[in-house]
Amino acid sequence: MTQPTENHPAPPFDLPTDGGGRVSLADLAGKAVVLFFYPKADTPGCTTENQDFTALADDFARAGAVLVGVSRDAVKKLDRFKAKHDLTVILASDEDGQVCEAYGTWIEKKLYGRTYMGVARATFLIDGAGVVRRVWRGVKVKGHAAEVLEAARGL
Repeated sequence: MTQPTENHPAPPFDLPTDGGGRVSLADLAGKAVVLFFYPKADTPGCTTENQDFTALADDFARAGAVLVGVSRDAVKKLDRFKAKHDLTVILASDEDGQVCEAYGTWIEKKLYGRTYMGVARATFLIDGAGVVRRVWRGVKVKGHAAEVLEAARGL
């Protein structure tokens, strides 16, 4: 599986979002995109990550960046998640996992001796021309949104 790397074109995406909308890389042309993948809506780490990005949403907007969170959750679950936690980021549903595959975030995981497939927490900073400028894999939630904001300001 090929994974996007820095200074190479970002794989295209077109996904349904919370609120019945859609988001695509093509529609966001000319804007920086923070595309962050998280394992599952309404779990502790994923909630904190989405809240951290939401808390800095105005700063990202001033930096010219759009925030898009991607999970394999259904749109209805994303709607509930967004409402429950007052999130302002765009939440995109990749139920079939094609975008997760394209970005190399659908991986084998291990927990308590059990092996399973799941979404790896990762973030991609994509510039207005659709080129990946920064990649964070194996993301630790604490301080991550602020680190991504600094990188977005540098575009």
